Amino acid sequence: MTAISSSDHKVPSMQTSAVVYNRVPAVTADFWLIKLMAVTMGETAADYLAVNLGFGLTTTSLIMSAVLIGALVLQFAQKRYVPWSYWLAVVLISIVGTLVTDNLVDNFGVSLMTTTILFTGALAATFAVWFASEKTLSIHAIFTTKREAFYWLAILFTFALGTAAGDLVAEAFGLGYLATGVLFGMIIASLMFGYFFLGLDPILGFWLAYIFTRPLGASFGDLLSQPIQYGGFGLGTIVTSALFLGTIIAIVAWMSFGRRGEEPVAMN
Repeated sequence: MTAISSSDHKVPSMQTSAVVYNRVPAVTADFWLIKLMAVTMGETAADYLAVNLGFGLTTTSLIMSAVLIGALVLQFAQKRYVPWSYWLAVVLISIVGTLVTDNLVDNFGVSLMTTTILFTGALAATFAVWFASEKTLSIHAIFTTKREAFYWLAILFTFALGTAAGDLVAEAFGLGYLATGVLFGMIIASLMFGYFFLGLDPILGFWLAYIFTRPLGASFGDLLSQPIQYGGFGLGTIVTSALFLGTIIAIVAWMSFGRRGEEPVAMN
């Protein structure tokens, strides 16, 4: 889901030959692979910190939010896509997005249905303001601080929404981890079919896929980490988190050495 119209690449006229690079990666197969790893780790790492280490949701949320802010400061300091800083921010925002939803449900008693509706509205509002300001939602033209701020806010809401929707289906609707993962996998497959064969708008397709990969990854993260008596494989949060973290580090290193994912913004 990478193609966009030429209007999505419009940038201010500049009297310079300097190349302006996108601050986020090109959407490729390895992008989706590492994103899926990141959301899976976000689910298991949040559980590990809050439950296994005994920090609790509130303390864990405060700590991880502070770490995320530091990571975003580093990310915003980059003026082009830098794999380690970008994916560090994604992993951390995945953890914080999970914790936001868990806090609303567990600490404030907000139902999963309500949180799903709440974050759907928050994401829609973010896109509306973003489009009204920039006239595009393209992820191929994130070259200003303002656009990047909209981008990361949208990413946060996709993770919170994906967590709420995944838990709603797996727990409240009683489908379980495996069936939930399969369901969202089928939704993503239908989006791919729509994009490649039915002319689905690439920007719409990207954001829908980004939302649904969150519950897909979270469901399989829970499937691997949760005890057998609760329908999981019993690997635990430590093993599962370490497994996916190692995979993320390997892919990021590969991206860095090959400078994969860099994308110049078309100049007019």
